Amino acid sequence: MSPEIPAVEPPAAAWPTDPQARVDPPRRNLAVGGAVVLCLTLLGVPLGLLWAAISPATPVIKTADGAVYGQPQPEQPVAADGWFSLLGLAFGVLAGLALWFVLRRRRGPVGLFAVVVGALAAAVVAWQVGRRIGLSTYERLLDTAPAGTAFTKPADLRAGGIELFLGVLPVPHGNLLLPAFGAAVTYTLLAGWSRWPSLRPEPEPDVALLYPAAGYPPGVPGPAPWPAVPGAGGGYPPAGPGVGPAGPFPGAVGPNGFGPESAAPGGVSSGQAGAWPAPPAAPEPPAPGAAEPPRG
Repeated sequence: MSPEIPAVEPPAAAWPTDPQARVDPPRRNLAVGGAVVLCLTLLGVPLGLLWAAISPATPVIKTADGAVYGQPQPEQPVAADGWFSLLGLAFGVLAGLALWFVLRRRRGPVGLFAVVVGALAAAVVAWQVGRRIGLSTYERLLDTAPAGTAFTKPADLRAGGIELFLGVLPVPHGNLLLPAFGAAVTYTLLAGWSRWPSLRPEPEPDVALLYPAAGYPPGVPGPAPWPAVPGAGGGYPPAGPGVGPAGPFPGAVGPNGFGPESAAPGGVSSGQAGAWPAPPAAPEPPAPGAAEPPRG
């Protein structure tokens, strides 16, 4: 009888670690959110300069009671509100897109809160920066110019601003809320269309993990198959030690069904192909009434 081949224990499974699955501490998330709010707030300065540059100034005339419009129904204040609304909405959409794709590991409620607060702060900064360009010149002419002098008033908002709630809490309203609205809608839509439940990129599943070898944990390949011999229709069966294509060894069975004495030095037999030996038949059951063999 050929000695039994000892069972080979599979190697320990090395489960891959997902770097995206690491949970950052709350302090780091709050620090990143604060940095996002600060950066968006500072971006309100160029936004206000752009708004002041493209918004037309309103012509006014100095009178004894103050400045009055130089035209019965001027369109410049309406244009200033319209330009601020368009620029603010575009700023909010771009801020939501940038935060979604740049801070992929911070996607979630913290990112949404940071982009909304930052866009709202940027709108307030842009309004104050834009309306103050040329404001000192307008106030000086309003105080010193003689009646009948024509000059211009810088752009300002009429459809938005800040009101004090209960005389203490400042509450923005009107088109000052459009940047925050655009950022919130953009970020929420991207989260709704995300294919990852965690909103963060996850690694693609490996094909080897979907079809693991029998008896082995996922990710661990099974034992290598026996090397095939040309013309034999398969590899060497594991019948004993020394099995392999390099030649016959004691206890090995050749590829053609013959023993080691019929194999050539190269491991290929020169005789005719034979069938594999049939397994021993199972013992027949005892006849009815026969004495049972002793147990134990």
